[in-house]
Amino acid sequence: MSTSIHSTVVAVGVQPLTAKQLWDDALVNIELSITPANFKTWFKDTHIVSVESGTATVGVPSVFVKDWLADKFNGLILKTLRELSTHIRSVEYAVVPRNDRRTEKVEHSAFNPALPLEEYYINKSDNLNPRYVFDTFVVGPFNALAHTAAKTVAEKPGIAYNPLFVYGKTGHGKTHLIQAVGNHLKRTGRKVFYATSERFTVDYFNALQNGTANSFKDKYRQYDALMMDDVQFLANKEKTQEELFHLFNAFHDNNKQIVFSSDVPPHLLPHMEDRLRSRFSQGMIVDIPPPDPESRGAILKAKAAQNGITLDEAVVNHLSQTIEGNIRELEGALNTILCQSQLLGRTLSLDEVKQLIKNSMRPRKSLAVSEIVDKVARFYDIESASIYEKTRRKEIIKPRQLIMYILREDFHVSYPAIGQKLGGRDHTTVIHSCEKIKTNLRSDSSLEDELGQIRAILK
Repeated sequence: MSTSIHSTVVAVGVQPLTAKQLWDDALVNIELSITPANFKTWFKDTHIVSVESGTATVGVPSVFVKDWLADKFNGLILKTLRELSTHIRSVEYAVVPRNDRRTEKVEHSAFNPALPLEEYYINKSDNLNPRYVFDTFVVGPFNALAHTAAKTVAEKPGIAYNPLFVYGKTGHGKTHLIQAVGNHLKRTGRKVFYATSERFTVDYFNALQNGTANSFKDKYRQYDALMMDDVQFLANKEKTQEELFHLFNAFHDNNKQIVFSSDVPPHLLPHMEDRLRSRFSQGMIVDIPPPDPESRGAILKAKAAQNGITLDEAVVNHLSQTIEGNIRELEGALNTILCQSQLLGRTLSLDEVKQLIKNSMRPRKSLAVSEIVDKVARFYDIESASIYEKTRRKEIIKPRQLIMYILREDFHVSYPAIGQKLGGRDHTTVIHSCEKIKTNLRSDSSLEDELGQIRAILK
């Protein structure tokens, strides 16, 4: 049993809850907070798999339910579990059927069952998601070059292309691809590590503050391959850039593979040291552009198959022609269709799909920034001019951050351009605002509802 949980329970004189009791109590509270249809659809056949190091892992029957709970109900689930046990700090989801024999030990045991679930959820020792493999990566004309380069690197690490630098907009499959390299190398016995640039930065500054800089260097240099996501967020972080420069040299000199991802190519990375840009560019640089209609159709079919369903060809054609955004938008549309289909207990017709997608589509692309500002300001009952002002008033900050997030996520405007349009702000301010909204959306259902209403207004 975890010491921290044990002490918390004993302090109040209560017998330790089993994992089953914890989830049973949580379900009672959750059922009172949502509609009966939602509860029956999404929480049937769910259970606690483990509670370890402050993280509760919830077992679910399918990938579809896993993604839906993580996207739509994570905030409610975490809040409910924390009310029952203050030790719990986060929630993860794993596809573990109720009849999986590995879960039987959990049902009547106390907390801290250490189960071999590496194949179900992210491995904390290397941060790799086991679902991100080449077999589940849908290849089309738009990403064929990037896929080929990644496969080559996976088969000849440290030799073929070192580093491999993959760039493209949000939702085009960069993270899936670079983690697929890591998972392939892991299976061949190599020691690999995946980290976002933000994680790397936090690790580095924690090491400086704790006086363990040498341990930090040793930790990262022990790996045979390193995958680093979103290196654009290293902008203006001079000390972190310097540390990455030295780490890069250590890897490259020893023929250890390095893979980077970014939303822009190396020469367009803002506030990045020239020597680091040069290192990024000395291997292979590949772009993942938006998927073409044919590829969008293939992605939809593959995602549907992963959830055990078959989409009508007419529905696939309509979605692939209508939704021109990134892969995540396609997945979102598919999830919406599957949810509605489950609630109704039948397959939706093409007309029903058209109406459903029409109501949830992203805003049209022809809106001017000033129009977006005006509509959002009107939604929050504030003056449009205040969005552009250098004010930190609380009632202005959230609408301004939402505008930045919408401009970035829905209209794919660059960070510098957003900053320039909204009062001449630095692009790092825009990046911070977008990341803050993205983080808050995971746990704040009211913010998610507001964003949905705003998007409906902008259509």
